[in-house]
Amino acid sequence: MWALIASLYLGNVLLLLLNLPLIRLWVKVLQIPRPVLYSAILVFATLGVYAVSGSVFQVLLAYAIGVIGFFMRRYDFPIAPVILGLILGPMMEEQFRRALSLANGDFGVFVSRPLTVVLLSLAVLALVVPYVPRLLARGKADRVPAKVALGEDD
Repeated sequence: MWALIASLYLGNVLLLLLNLPLIRLWVKVLQIPRPVLYSAILVFATLGVYAVSGSVFQVLLAYAIGVIGFFMRRYDFPIAPVILGLILGPMMEEQFRRALSLANGDFGVFVSRPLTVVLLSLAVLALVVPYVPRLLARGKADRVPAKVALGEDD
């Protein structure tokens, strides 16, 4: 463990020594127009995906993921949970299937212990709580009577 920490520390020191003299170059990179920078990133990403997989389908899949990411950013959809879901989703599904096979298909195994009940309850709360203020505001709007306009003094 200490060897890993020492290597990370050494890497940071070397990056500092390399980047301090090159700071003017990095400032010039910031002056590149965004369309040129985006097209260069797209070319290098395409080359990287094709070099790793050798498949045109993988390149098209990477483009589709990029388009989905663009719309997620445009409509303020959080990207971090999606990335976590893509990474952890297959592992969760595998463990879910393993638990069901050990319990002979009985879903009761997921609520048989207090810890699992608490974790499932927290997951349900995490899904429901963001919608509670909107529902409460809608309930208040239904209870408040409409203002009656009597004249210009209102």
